[in-house]
Amino acid sequence: MAAGVLLVLATVVTFWQVDLRRHAEERFLAVARPVPAGAVIRDGDVRVVRVANPSGLALVGADRRDQVVGRTAAVPLVVGSLVVSSQVGPPAWPPTGQAVIAVAVKAGRAPAGVAAGARVVVLVAPASGADQAGGTPPSGQTAGARRAVAVVVSATAGGDQVGSLVVTLLLAAQEAEAVASASGDVALVQLGPDR
Repeated sequence: MAAGVLLVLATVVTFWQVDLRRHAEERFLAVARPVPAGAVIRDGDVRVVRVANPSGLALVGADRRDQVVGRTAAVPLVVGSLVVSSQVGPPAWPPTGQAVIAVAVKAGRAPAGVAAGARVVVLVAPASGADQAGGTPPSGQTAGARRAVAVVVSATAGGDQVGSLVVTLLLAAQEAEAVASASGDVALVQLGPDR
């Protein structure tokens, strides 16, 4: 019985090593520079990497570089990610029913280190004086803060104030219009992972 177990283990290890060696020489394309959705992919935007056992993913082989360079990115391409064939073609970003907006966030109104992929609640406080002394909010604006849940696409330093950010967000199209049309200060509240 022990000999049978050892024979099975030896067979598994041998097949694993053969498969690993066979796939170790496979070369695929990876993203070298960020490429926004709809932008033309240039030669310097991709690089060749070796990947052991791609596990059946539809990765674009290095020999198909000419089928990627010169075409448009269907979705944003992130540095270091492997290029998959579905990422190349007509823009599919943002997804149907969603929109991408940018908001200016003052210093201290977003968590430190907020980065791409973070889920956040976007709060836009009404402009000061909108509901003071029983006044009516400006046209198209309701009393109280606007609230929407979004995903951070990117966050870069704002130019006008130290610590300020320009944050690009992905959220439902209707909520994006409401947030974009609201006047007031924007605050971001980072949420935990969606489970």
